[in-house]
Amino acid sequence: MNESKQKTVYFAAGWFSPAQEKAYADALEAIKANQTIDVENSYIPLEHQYQGLRVDEHPELLEDKVWAQATFNGDVIGVKSSDIFLCTYLPEEEDIGCGVEIGLAKAYGKYIVLVIPDEDYGKSINLMSWGSADIVLKMSDLETFDFNKPYFDFYPGAVY
Repeated sequence: MNESKQKTVYFAAGWFSPAQEKAYADALEAIKANQTIDVENSYIPLEHQYQGLRVDEHPELLEDKVWAQATFNGDVIGVKSSDIFLCTYLPEEEDIGCGVEIGLAKAYGKYIVLVIPDEDYGKSINLMSWGSADIVLKMSDLETFDFNKPYFDFYPGAVY
């Protein structure tokens, strides 16, 4: 049997509001089910924070410059070393960190996939995110999208 090659992804996502947490969980479930993604070797920033200390569990780390710099540096390496850049995107709750990560991915020449919850798909998105994305998927399409066959397509929503 000829198996398809699996791609690694850098999984960018906000997790700072209930809507972002839901999009994060839904996208993570979908990429784990996607047969063309190698989740085990992908880079999920929340699982790769410096010394295994997650800022969502230890908010005091926001004051720790060593933790912050090391986590940032690790994330940059994650963007550089992953095959594909994937980001959950909530049009009405943009995350500045994801914006920086999208810019890094563009600069490194990565294939950029934005994933928008179905109920938000078609809403206006930021010009810079729109221009950086190679494709914008509905959350419901993430599980079956073939990352071995990337292509470009325009997002149907407006930009601002």
